[in-house]
Amino acid sequence: MPSRSVVIAGATWRVYPSGFITQYDRDEFGLLFVRGEGGHREMRLTRYSPQGASVREQSLAELSESQLVTLFGESQAADTAPESGYQL
Repeated sequence: MPSRSVVIAGATWRVYPSGFITQYDRDEFGLLFVRGEGGHREMRLTRYSPQGASVREQSLAELSESQLVTLFGESQAADTAPESGYQL
């Protein structure tokens, strides 16, 4: 799976397409931000609507670093997101 890296507040986060499909299949994609390894791993998730490419991997590649930082600011902890199996 293709990924990107972004530094936020001095920490390096890897960014991946989440793979989670919503009802807005081609209009909205999920991103998974991951920091750390194993049991010390922290994950955050967000969704975005790409302005260019309609393929997840390509749209991730087209995002600027500042756009990734903005999306990180809009993300939520993975343990509260449906992409990670959270249910009410």
